[in-house]
Amino acid sequence: MAYTSEAAGQLATAVPTASAKAASARSALIAVEGVVKIYSTVAGEPVLALDRVDLNIRDGEFVCLVGPSGCGKTTLMRLLAGLDRADAGTSSLGGKLLDGPSPEVGVVFQQSNLLPWFTVWQNVTLPLHVGGGKGVGEREAALRDLLDIAGLKGFENKYPYELSGGMQQRVAIVRALARDPKLLLMDEPFGALDALTRERMNAELQRIWMASGKTVVLITHSIDEAIFLGDRVVVMSPRPGRIVRDLVVDVRRPRVAAETFGSPAHVALAREIRTLLDG
Repeated sequence: MAYTSEAAGQLATAVPTASAKAASARSALIAVEGVVKIYSTVAGEPVLALDRVDLNIRDGEFVCLVGPSGCGKTTLMRLLAGLDRADAGTSSLGGKLLDGPSPEVGVVFQQSNLLPWFTVWQNVTLPLHVGGGKGVGEREAALRDLLDIAGLKGFENKYPYELSGGMQQRVAIVRALARDPKLLLMDEPFGALDALTRERMNAELQRIWMASGKTVVLITHSIDEAIFLGDRVVVMSPRPGRIVRDLVVDVRRPRVAAETFGSPAHVALAREIRTLLDG
């Protein structure tokens, strides 16, 4: 759908200069510049989902997106995954425009979406059997190392129904890394887990990320999760989605929940994020 004047009336007035955006984008692995996304209702009315979003992410960073439901977090993730196209602006990875699904991007959804008739090993190697690229032989050693890092060594021949929910999500993370992508996108991957399991999974994800060195963008509604995992926390406004604030998490790694949660840095940052979301 075209970027229409009806939707333009809802746009923010403050926009970074082209030169500032270009300079920032040159040093970024991921560069989102002036992205606008408009959906159409059944009645044909335009709904502005994303409003001139600018976001740059460096190689190896862990960035968390937080914001109210319906603010466009998942829409932005779909654009980065090449599953949708913007109505204005551009998104690029390593200087190449993202205009469709790419083997350089791995995605973990809210549900593990494992094939129940496949074993753990068959599930994690599935991406290597479709779409070309590297084969199982080239990636076998790396995948077995990832399974070990994820605490799944010895479960290669188990089926999804034999695993806990947390283990299934770890399989999904390893599967998303099967092609050795530059970027890992995660959309509320632990939202369906209980609080204690979710906390353990956050620690596991931190460990996998530190070992793999991948660039990660994680969507979450949990402020605590965002602070625990992120190098940066990007706060989005209610629809139409805009970047309200981009906050650096100045807490050393590896992070331990018992030390991070409740620390002065955590409390101060959580208060600032809540104030932004409530405003």
